[in-house]
Amino acid sequence: MLFYPGNKTGGIPGTLPGPPPAGPYYWWEGGAMMGTYIDYWHWTGDASYNHVIMEGMLHQVGDKRNYMPANYTASLGNDDQGFWGLSVMSAAEYNFPNPPGDKPQWLGLAQAVFNTQAARWDTEHCNGGLRWQIFSWNNGYDYKNSISQACFFALGARLALYTGNQSYADWAVKTWDWMVGVDFIDKYWRVLDGAHTGPNCTDIVPYQFSYNAGGFILGAAAMYNYTEDSMWKDRLDNLVEGAKVFFTGPNKDIMTEVACESVNRCNLDQQSFKAYLSRWLAAITKWAPHTYDVVIPYLRASAVAAAKQCTGGKNGRLCGLKWTTDEFDGNTGVGQQMAAMEVTLSCIIKDRGAPVTHDRGGTSKGDPGSGGDDVGRNSPKGPNFKPITAGDTAGAA
Repeated sequence: MLFYPGNKTGGIPGTLPGPPPAGPYYWWEGGAMMGTYIDYWHWTGDASYNHVIMEGMLHQVGDKRNYMPANYTASLGNDDQGFWGLSVMSAAEYNFPNPPGDKPQWLGLAQAVFNTQAARWDTEHCNGGLRWQIFSWNNGYDYKNSISQACFFALGARLALYTGNQSYADWAVKTWDWMVGVDFIDKYWRVLDGAHTGPNCTDIVPYQFSYNAGGFILGAAAMYNYTEDSMWKDRLDNLVEGAKVFFTGPNKDIMTEVACESVNRCNLDQQSFKAYLSRWLAAITKWAPHTYDVVIPYLRASAVAAAKQCTGGKNGRLCGLKWTTDEFDGNTGVGQQMAAMEVTLSCIIKDRGAPVTHDRGGTSKGDPGSGGDDVGRNSPKGPNFKPITAGDTAGAA
């Protein structure tokens, strides 16, 4: 919370200092941080920050209550919107305190994100998939990345499990099949970063990032719980096995962002990725209990290693990035703090309640048709200007 200005005078609830060039952090990481504190409340019972988190989550919903606020159209990707959707989905699954009745509700917000994204599914290029960027004039609109698909896949799987609505599961299946079809999930169960639409998604960027694998692991666990189909168990188990690439150190059990840590090239986004792999590996133990004995030893070893990094800063407890180093590495930020907190919290997951569903204790109200006229939209809306008059022309001259 030392990094969060949203609850201070002059701050914008739900956002971190940014986006570039005004500050370092993009809008999506605020949503990711909200999700971290939902986990924190669920796993510890400490409600001290709940009012701050609710304020931030509601402030960023946008005019159409679907996490497409106009202020961020210059950098709004499907993955950015998706992270806010995953956070409100966690709020519904954990029975985070519901907003007042005149405000949008957690489940309805998750459905709004899903609805707007499902309508953007692009079959014209690469035979399907979501583009990285939402708006056609943004850099990256020609790239289809795994994290956008991972957020959509995991959200659909979790909505299916929570609501019992098969249509969400059908979209999850479609997303999975597309990922395999374009080799973003390859025969070695590696989740690769993405490719461009120009060459029909054949120029695959081969980097492996932990949050890409984590998102599909999360969704596969939800699908396994929803379907009880051994096919999804096999997919989940293989993805978990493939994710062991992200664990290094003497015993190969310390979480590492392998694509960038070893060469000191992790950008601000990438510095937070271990938070989500930690969060999602812990979460799957509730939907697929057989995974507990597989993933928890890795998470515990990583938590011990992370603690050794959390000795920096003026307060002596800021966390560094590289958990494989026994001494504070001087690299601090929101992502490092989130990662250390999530991996530490994961150690107590066994004694915490399982996610609820609509039929099993869930209280959040849904809105299946939500999303407004942003559903499928890929160009920003401009102001409603009046027609130009002769007087306007003369005045401009």
